[in-house]
Amino acid sequence: MGWRHDRGGCLADSQKARTVAMLEATWKKSSWSFSNGNCVEVRALAGGGVGVRNSRVPGVHLPPFTADEWTAFVAGVRAGEFDLPVP
Repeated sequence: MGWRHDRGGCLADSQKARTVAMLEATWKKSSWSFSNGNCVEVRALAGGGVGVRNSRVPGVHLPPFTADEWTAFVAGVRAGEFDLPVP
């Protein structure tokens, strides 16, 4: 795997390719997003991955999820694994 210097850090060629794909992607806003601008956006990436970002800061992206990671995350959300405890 090749490495490239990128804005003060190092990214593997495959990571850089995924980052470029996310920057060029069409994003879909969550239907559960609030009107105050706190919105999660997702984008399907080539190879089955999923990009995630905050619409208030569109230039900053989380590392992309693989298809398996995204499936596990969505299953966890549906199962309530991330729900806050009721006081």
